[in-house]
Amino acid sequence: MSFYTFARSVVKLVLKPKFKVVVKGTENIPKDGPIIICSNHISNFDPPIVGITCPREIHFLAKEELFKNKILAFILRHVHAFPIKRGMKDRNALRQGLNVLKEGNVLGLFPEGTRSKTGEIKKGLAGAGFFALRSEARIIPCAIIGEYQSKSPLIVSYGKPMDLSKMREEKASAQEVTDVIMEEIRKLKEIG
Repeated sequence: MSFYTFARSVVKLVLKPKFKVVVKGTENIPKDGPIIICSNHISNFDPPIVGITCPREIHFLAKEELFKNKILAFILRHVHAFPIKRGMKDRNALRQGLNVLKEGNVLGLFPEGTRSKTGEIKKGLAGAGFFALRSEARIIPCAIIGEYQSKSPLIVSYGKPMDLSKMREEKASAQEVTDVIMEEIRKLKEIG
């Protein structure tokens, strides 16, 4: 059993019942090939929640500060997370993300870049569009709906793969692509 599988089982055992997690749309996630899961960001629990609800292993971009603690850094690296410097272009992280996709894996992104304190979906950063335009990956929008409380269910909803071929042909900007992705996440959230 890999460390990822073990960690995922433990986290699932703890978080799924605690937050009454309800998962929708996993049939929309391709079983193979490169995909980018783009989710809204409302809590520090979002990465593990997306990680335990997605049927495939995810490689998450995580803020560099999390890797300063040696124990946490060890765990993060063993669950396929890698650091990104916030507020600047981090070429190493961009290269690593593209390699994840080139190898046919899943890249997990929170395009807003930071948690929304109000729960409202904010404008996404251009990074999601960059990965979408520079790879052949299919984009899966994901909406985390509800609050991290034990009283009401927390819904994790995966949308259908987005077809961005026209935007690629038209040489859309990374920001334009991100805006379209964020709109799909908003629609998923509204549907519930």
